[in-house]
Amino acid sequence: MKLLIVLLAVLAGVWLWRRGRRLSDQRPAGRRTPGQALPMVGCARCGVHLPGQDAVRGSQGSYCTVAHRREAEGA
Repeated sequence: MKLLIVLLAVLAGVWLWRRGRRLSDQRPAGRRTPGQALPMVGCARCGVHLPGQDAVRGSQGSYCTVAHRREAEGA
């Protein structure tokens, strides 16, 4: 009788453990959710792409740095 109770307890433990693993695999990771995509622009001097909000604006286009804007526009 004791053997039957121990066997049932072990089986219940294995079932709960496997069920917990299955549920955790289905849960999406909290930090993996990507944010909204940002519009990308290319540097008119070197062609590197960067987020539009980080770009340096010039009269002839967008640049990745102030130095590239100066080189391209001569200002």
